[in-house]
Amino acid sequence: MRRDAFLKSMLALAAAGSLPLQALAATNVKMLLPANPGGGWDTTGRALGKALQDAGVAGSVTYDNKGGAAGAIGLAQFVNGSKGDPNAMMVMGAVMLGGIITGKPPVDLNQATPLARLTSEYNVFVLPANSPYKTMGEVVAQLKKDPGSIKWGGGSRGSTEHIAAAMIARAVGVDPAKINYVAFRGGGEAIAAVLGGNVTVGGSGFSEFAEYIATGKMRPIAVTSAQRLEGSTVPTLKEQGIDVEIGNWRGVYGAPGISADQRAQLIAMLEKATKSASWAESMKKNDWTSAWLAGDAFSQFVTAEFANLKDTMTRAGMV
Repeated sequence: MRRDAFLKSMLALAAAGSLPLQALAATNVKMLLPANPGGGWDTTGRALGKALQDAGVAGSVTYDNKGGAAGAIGLAQFVNGSKGDPNAMMVMGAVMLGGIITGKPPVDLNQATPLARLTSEYNVFVLPANSPYKTMGEVVAQLKKDPGSIKWGGGSRGSTEHIAAAMIARAVGVDPAKINYVAFRGGGEAIAAVLGGNVTVGGSGFSEFAEYIATGKMRPIAVTSAQRLEGSTVPTLKEQGIDVEIGNWRGVYGAPGISADQRAQLIAMLEKATKSASWAESMKKNDWTSAWLAGDAFSQFVTAEFANLKDTMTRAGMV
């Protein structure tokens, strides 16, 4: 068989979803990370890319960071620039849903192809090491006196930490519309703001602040989980009399217009990657909880999550 004919036949098999995963090891996966370097989506996407390669289902992975607007800018690039591309993936999650609800971007998440939910993570609120406040109770006391004096820092508008801050305000009797929230384009910017004392309270996924908490550069004061995280002494909001619980899940979407077989092939690749030693190491290192949900079940989850999140944000005065 001539080389060009062979390549055409291989591509046809891949497009039909009948090419074995091992034969797709030469695939160049294009990973869109809709955030600046240093944040949760960036960390997730790069860990996933390594796992895809280690699992032998991707020959190489290229990354493209496009931050801003809670992922909406990256979503627009992905939707408009990767149509029909069976090798394109985009990391996303709860934060993107919040950004779409508040920002109402011209692109719709439904234009892309839902593949799988990968992980779940809870947020932690921290204080700069030199903060005059020591506990969430002290922060709340000041919040009640003067809502604008507490500067909350975290991800883009509509992020889980933004929603959590509004929920905290509402839970303690403060108008959520009066909170002073500073949105950053990526985790790196939020970390710098906390370390520099430019915000009163910082919020993010626990893994993003972990090393700074461990070295004493940040003081953790609350987590948004129902119970304390395994191996952690940081109290929950509920323990401190604040009835707030919210999680941050992350998943992957494929390009618009890919076939059902191509979608199934990508899901199979992701599933194999999440069973690799590399992925297990990343899960442990970042304190992620496995939350695998794929295909139509994931699509239905996103639809329900969007409706629930919109209701929560409306009740909190954010929409």
